[in-house]
Amino acid sequence: MNRILLLTPGPTQVPPRLCEVLGRPIIHHRTPQFQTFLNEVVEGLKDVLKTKNDVYILAGSGTAAMESSVVSFLSAGDKVIIAEAGKFGERWGELCKAYGVQAQIVKAPWGTNVNPADVKKILDADKNIKAVFATHSETSSGTNADIQGIGKVVKDSSAILIVDAVSGLAVQDLQTDNWHVDVVCSASHKGLMLAPGVAFVSVSPKADALLETSQIKKYYFDLRKYKKAWTQTDTPFTPAIGVVIALAESLKMIKENGLDNMLASYARLAKGTRAAALALGLSLFADESAISNVLTAIRMPENIDGDKVVKIMRDTHGISVAPGQDAVKGKIIRIAHMGVIDEYDILTGIACLEKVLKQLGHKFEMGAGVAAAQKVFNP
Repeated sequence: MNRILLLTPGPTQVPPRLCEVLGRPIIHHRTPQFQTFLNEVVEGLKDVLKTKNDVYILAGSGTAAMESSVVSFLSAGDKVIIAEAGKFGERWGELCKAYGVQAQIVKAPWGTNVNPADVKKILDADKNIKAVFATHSETSSGTNADIQGIGKVVKDSSAILIVDAVSGLAVQDLQTDNWHVDVVCSASHKGLMLAPGVAFVSVSPKADALLETSQIKKYYFDLRKYKKAWTQTDTPFTPAIGVVIALAESLKMIKENGLDNMLASYARLAKGTRAAALALGLSLFADESAISNVLTAIRMPENIDGDKVVKIMRDTHGISVAPGQDAVKGKIIRIAHMGVIDEYDILTGIACLEKVLKQLGHKFEMGAGVAAAQKVFNP
């Protein structure tokens, strides 16, 4: 078994063009040559983020960007709101707890979204709220948050809006400036089609004003250091040099293809995947109003263990999809359609899913899923 096809919500497939860049000899980072790549990355990220705000680059995973946004803008005892509708919304709460930040959780059931009106009620009642945290794409449940709605609620308050866009960036629309998002956290290894290693944070003027007020003790994740270093087109610590250079190339690819064209393509792949699942007699986990184009969460039949489906697809056929987490472990599988994934990859994944479901005793007409997806891809 030599095939490796990643239909997972990160890391995602790395296209050959970027593999070639990742394989180049390393250069030193304190040089004009590397500064050129840093500039290209920052300007390219601003285009993808749809922002004019500053962008700072860190070496780390998406969680590094998230942690930096907690420690850089807040102090122990500060009050915040967390819009939580899944596993990665919970991570905001874990980070705030670790640093003594008082979080009020606005929780929605997995598969649904937090209503911005519920966030507004708390903001109206407590003028001391410093920040609102939200998750752009909740990959644990296959949902997409109403960031635009939450942004409208937060913009007229003194709080800043901090968004985890680690999985959703360049896959699901995010309009940082138009939607009044103050801080966006993301990383290289999902919609940007690269290996893990680069995290980044965009910072609005409203958020920047809080940098000097934070009293949390920090060192590596102190965004003041990154802000100061950027005045010299530099980073305060050693960056992930090879991944930064490849990210410059990835952002060129996105510009060549057109971001809006790519978003439309992911929407089509998502629609085809959902059609395939329904044609196989399965149901979708996320509510229709909240459903994401990043991945599709599919309920498994009661007599079939979703974790077993994932294991057979990966270990026997070389096709990786994601299992369910926590309360939905074994009950759902998650098929991502992001990055360099195309319709042929999705059709291969659906064909494999059919084979495994048939092997495990699920009753359906073989080929029904592939045919349903094909009708979407080739109307």
